[in-house]
Amino acid sequence: MPPRHRVGAMTDQAPAADSGSPEIPGKPTSASRTTLSHIMTHNDTNLLGTVHGGVIMKLVDDAAGAVAGRHSGGPAVTASMDEMAFLEPVRVGDLVHVKAQVNWTGRTSMEVGVRVLAERWNESAPPTQVGSAYLVFAAVDADGKPRRVPPVLPETERDKRRYQEAQIRRTHRLARRRAILDLREKRAAEGFED
Repeated sequence: MPPRHRVGAMTDQAPAADSGSPEIPGKPTSASRTTLSHIMTHNDTNLLGTVHGGVIMKLVDDAAGAVAGRHSGGPAVTASMDEMAFLEPVRVGDLVHVKAQVNWTGRTSMEVGVRVLAERWNESAPPTQVGSAYLVFAAVDADGKPRRVPPVLPETERDKRRYQEAQIRRTHRLARRRAILDLREKRAAEGFED
């Protein structure tokens, strides 16, 4: 399992040519796409008797981490999780499928999109989407320093749409981070200490 820790400034770096570094060949979206399946038991429940959101979030992070590691060819750490949406409750006895793929890559970071589906373990009805999330991973070397990742090569129209949407989310993440830093600098200049 890939190591997990906060990485801050390593995330969301735009693709850039490194002088003197050879180009890394791209990888198609399908090369690292994966599905993690798990049956929910009583050990997974919250006080309301449905599956705890934290259990689903761990499965999401595990699947996304596997995809990020496979795409980058080595360790990748969770930098952020955003837009985690719980659409339907998950129950004991549900077979949960967590489907993950790389949507976008920067120089050292990757956005992984995840869909969470659930179906009754003993029924043949089609699975229902119960959640979704977007995570940013940073590829790291043995010393925990950022390392370059291969570009992702969208294969289908759906992959292309996800790539474009990921670029929009990246722009919003960077703008939000800049606005918060600007506000903190302004407050510090006005003499406020947080």
